[in-house]
Amino acid sequence: MNTKIILVTGASRGIGREIAYTLAKQGHTVIANYNKSEDQALSLKEQANKENLNIDIFKADVSKRNEVKVMVNYILNNYKKIDVLINNAGIDQEKQFQDITDEDWTNVINVNLYSVFCVTQEIVPYMISNKTGCIINISSIYGIIGGSCAALYSASKAGIDGLTKSLAKELGPSNIRVNSIAPGYIDTDMNKHFSTETVEEIKNEIPLNKIGTPQSIAKCVKWLIDDDYTTGQVIVIDGGWSII
Repeated sequence: MNTKIILVTGASRGIGREIAYTLAKQGHTVIANYNKSEDQALSLKEQANKENLNIDIFKADVSKRNEVKVMVNYILNNYKKIDVLINNAGIDQEKQFQDITDEDWTNVINVNLYSVFCVTQEIVPYMISNKTGCIINISSIYGIIGGSCAALYSASKAGIDGLTKSLAKELGPSNIRVNSIAPGYIDTDMNKHFSTETVEEIKNEIPLNKIGTPQSIAKCVKWLIDDDYTTGQVIVIDGGWSII
């Protein structure tokens, strides 16, 4: 198997954690980025050590250029390359549009969209020089269909999809593939605030009549890494929730 050096941002919890674990189980070396969730990051590394998996952890706020530079330099110094970048870090926000503040806008856009721009921009030169690379951005179904009381979150995720398509065209000649995965409702900590009744209502709207799991997203990530001819796509994984 052609093992790779893979950076996963926001990898201490939820979808990011499952992606990191799944890829390490495949034999890849994974650098799991985290910012605030140190306990969860340490538990991921401990789990990996018990199973002889190659997971390294690195603390960095990916919305800050200087911290991203330090992280990328650490990876290149220790692992010599970055084959795959998975931009997963993100935060949610639910507010009526008229209640969104400038501070809200700056915070969500920085974490959800600027981080993708920043981390990708720091890594792309090395992929271009190697004439190979795979970038996978985790966006959201709300970036496609929008969400009530989620205008800011939806805008940030739509920006990721637009960036994905543009970069796929620009970086394709360098043999770098760029894709987005747009999850629907997934059973993660980010969605734990929903009541049981709300979750049941959502489930009833989903044709497959079940809530998604982080494993479904991780399987798609694995496939996109193994594939060699898919680029510029926004792959929706939502159990059919967004079918029109």
